[in-house]
Amino acid sequence: MQRIAIIGGGIAGLTVARRRAVAGDQVVLFEAADRVGGQLSSERRNGLVVEHGAEGFLARSEVVPPLAAEAGIADDIVEQLEHTSFRYHDARLLELAPGEAARLLGFQVSSDELGRGIRSFRLGMAELPERLAKTLGDRVDIRLNSPVQSVAPSQHGVTLTGHDAQRHSFDSVVIATTARSVAALLGEALGSPAQALQDSVRLSSLTVSLAFRRESIPHPLAGTGFIVPEPEQLGGVRAVTFTSSKLPHRAPTDQALVRVFFRPSERDLRELSDSAWAERAERGLTQALGVSARHEQAFVSRWPDALPVFDDLHRARVSALESALDGQRTWLAGAAFHGAGIDAAIRSAEQTAERIASRS
Repeated sequence: MQRIAIIGGGIAGLTVARRRAVAGDQVVLFEAADRVGGQLSSERRNGLVVEHGAEGFLARSEVVPPLAAEAGIADDIVEQLEHTSFRYHDARLLELAPGEAARLLGFQVSSDELGRGIRSFRLGMAELPERLAKTLGDRVDIRLNSPVQSVAPSQHGVTLTGHDAQRHSFDSVVIATTARSVAALLGEALGSPAQALQDSVRLSSLTVSLAFRRESIPHPLAGTGFIVPEPEQLGGVRAVTFTSSKLPHRAPTDQALVRVFFRPSERDLRELSDSAWAERAERGLTQALGVSARHEQAFVSRWPDALPVFDDLHRARVSALESALDGQRTWLAGAAFHGAGIDAAIRSAEQTAERIASRS
């Protein structure tokens, strides 16, 4: 039996925690936020299911459904209702070929997945990490609001220093956070191999979900949404999802829930208020869809520097860091290191759990 620390309570960290706890290890999971799930974050309010992060997983995923079954929510998986997508051009919405929207938006998925859509959960994507955490019960010590400052190899394993400067000793550590946080956690102990990840390209995202009375939107919303190849045409709007049409159980039948995507500048992300972003999103929807009344509810989701770009340089940096960590009983897991998306995060976690077993 090993004493294992996992830093990060997203889907990767939770998956490693479950695998190692079931194998009999003593697991402590440190999460800086007040909830588990990471970028799987759903809000349920007044009959709405609002996604703050990912809205679904790949329709052909081979790893999410089995994990959902372990969490006891296999029956809560829901299918995408619409598959037609559009692009905004000359004040019109023009239908796109299957997969074209994802390609134009630069989604980091294989060409085989383009156009196949997504699946999700009845209560939103956060249902998976929430229920997975509950299955861990007393087998995993989940510590919320517990950021870790640093990780360093020690004589008999690995030492973690918490936000309170308290030190904790473990046999092994799994870091399942962001590339930027890895640079901070390991920079002092490993130097440039860790610090180099600070320079990897990351993108920020901001989305605004707006709820309208259904009759205030004349467009039939019979589709998944639309992309805007030239975002300046709609005040910076990059894409729009017809959330309540695309997936079931997202809004009452007399309402429409629409999600607007921006790629914000660092300045706008820092300076514009939530209400300013909601106004900007509504102006774009009014121009594109002819919205005739104000939104009734607004939900703004900010993800600064949250999306890693898997270019050759980032992959090389991750590889160099993992080489430096070889033999140090410290592993990396998750979508920040081994491929974008939920599937990649889970596969990375499964592989990491196996590597820990092979080194025990």
